[in-house]
Amino acid sequence: MTETISLSKQDIRKLTVAQLKDWLTQHGEQGFRAKQIVEWLWKKSATSFDEMSNLSLKTRELLTEHFEIRAISNAKSQKSNDGTVKSAFKLHDGHLIEGVLIPADDRMTACVSSQVGCSLTCKFCATGYMDRKRNLDAAEMYDQVVAIDRQAKENFSVPLTNIVYMGMGEPLLNYANVLESIDKITSPEGLGMSPKRITVSTAGIAKMIKKLGDDEVKFNLALSLHAANDLKRNQIMPINESNSLENLAEALQYFYGKTKNRITFEYIVFNNFNDTLQDAKELWEFTKKVPAKVNIIEYNPIAEADFKNTGVDKLEQFARFLDSKGVIVNVRRSRGKDIDAACGQLANREKNE
Repeated sequence: MTETISLSKQDIRKLTVAQLKDWLTQHGEQGFRAKQIVEWLWKKSATSFDEMSNLSLKTRELLTEHFEIRAISNAKSQKSNDGTVKSAFKLHDGHLIEGVLIPADDRMTACVSSQVGCSLTCKFCATGYMDRKRNLDAAEMYDQVVAIDRQAKENFSVPLTNIVYMGMGEPLLNYANVLESIDKITSPEGLGMSPKRITVSTAGIAKMIKKLGDDEVKFNLALSLHAANDLKRNQIMPINESNSLENLAEALQYFYGKTKNRITFEYIVFNNFNDTLQDAKELWEFTKKVPAKVNIIEYNPIAEADFKNTGVDKLEQFARFLDSKGVIVNVRRSRGKDIDAACGQLANREKNE
């Protein structure tokens, strides 16, 4: 018995337990089977109805007739010299997205995408030069985590410890699906991961940051800052023109007041653009607005832009200044540059153009 992909069939992972229970009883099946099916889908990550061994053949055939599991598939993987693994994942409609496994001594991190392409046009990011084709649904983000966890176990014999929504797309422009995916990943009825191990990174959409606060989310929030004055940030991140630093600071304060979650500021240091001590001072001033830590990130050049990474001496001087002011600061070295898997380099150049 094989499953065929047909858009006339319903995506079973879009149904709630209650909806599935109703459907089953309407088709002469016992309602309690719904809980078993949901467990196969979200806890055991089944990608076919044939795997659901505690269901009768008749029930599995009925499900196959009416539903499909639109699981992503791995179209291609590349392994970097430093162990980083980048994968192109194919979606049910043929679109490609990229996800990355980032190994470290103390953690295994999955970097997952939230959209096919991106509608924000950040000047330093390869994904920003693509069009946004569509949002990913919750299951497609969940599937990336499952696939990358499998890669971690196969390559390093350890499971994933962390997840960052820092791949292709702006997570807060796909708000409902991102939160639903995190619920499936963290729920005891799903993968059971701790929300404290999950970070959602945004380019800065003030009203949606406030909504995160209203929803009292348990996961971590990171802001891709990259400049702490509006003039410079407008040049590289057009989203700043409608979400100024003042508005973002207010939204972050609101978020912190609701969640008590410390913010992470991500700051790529570009050569001769935002790498002076004056820039460091502006960043320090911004960190005073809300409890925060700073990740300084090496820039990874892309063909579409002329930005270059700052020199080692300047980067260290920048970090030392922040440290001297009591800022928690980490310097994140590039990973997977040789396979275009580093921060800002995800673009699926072979397809999706």
